[in-house]
Amino acid sequence: MIEVLVVDDDVRVARINAAYATKVPGFRVAATAHSAAEALARINEVPVDLILLDHYLPDRNGLAVVRELRALGHHTDVIMVTAARDVATVQAAMRHGALQYLVKPFAYAGLRTKLEAYAALRRSFEGGGEAEQTDVDRLFGALWATGGSGLPKGHSATTAELVRQALRAADGPLSAQELAESAGMSRQTAQRYLKLLERTGRVRLSLKYGETGRPEHRYTWATGS
Repeated sequence: MIEVLVVDDDVRVARINAAYATKVPGFRVAATAHSAAEALARINEVPVDLILLDHYLPDRNGLAVVRELRALGHHTDVIMVTAARDVATVQAAMRHGALQYLVKPFAYAGLRTKLEAYAALRRSFEGGGEAEQTDVDRLFGALWATGGSGLPKGHSATTAELVRQALRAADGPLSAQELAESAGMSRQTAQRYLKLLERTGRVRLSLKYGETGRPEHRYTWATGS
């Protein structure tokens, strides 16, 4: 399980964000905090893999919390979850190592996309060893996020959700044609989204070898059910 610390000055919002995170398979909320001081204390009290961090806190801002964590030697991953949308804050968050940035207000699907991408990134690092350029591209691709959908421009969150649902409902790996028939879309569209999701680590590709011809590409959803 990925242990999460939810930090937000609004108790109600923190409760909602914690409920959202808990709904995503593989994530568990270890603690919540409502100020910078409380967040730093929680980090020392409980094991935490990921912080969902608001920027506007009553004592110090979220970026100050990240700086303090790094100064203390904590390498806990951070996703900013905040209403702060000015470019300077976003840029500073990137420079301080925030992996994702989710702008309030957002729906459950927005946070789920960020968390699933983060989980895919963690899985990609589990094997260790050295990375080829294609591996590096895939690792960075797992963090793509534009808007609430977490998809590059020109891609539909609705279509991506159809692909996700079809793959998670399947009894086993699907070909692009099988997915297209299950999700009610063209084979070309299915292939386009499968390639994108495989590149970002959300879909796993396997090869099925027949007696003749090229192997068939088959896909499964990487985050589990």
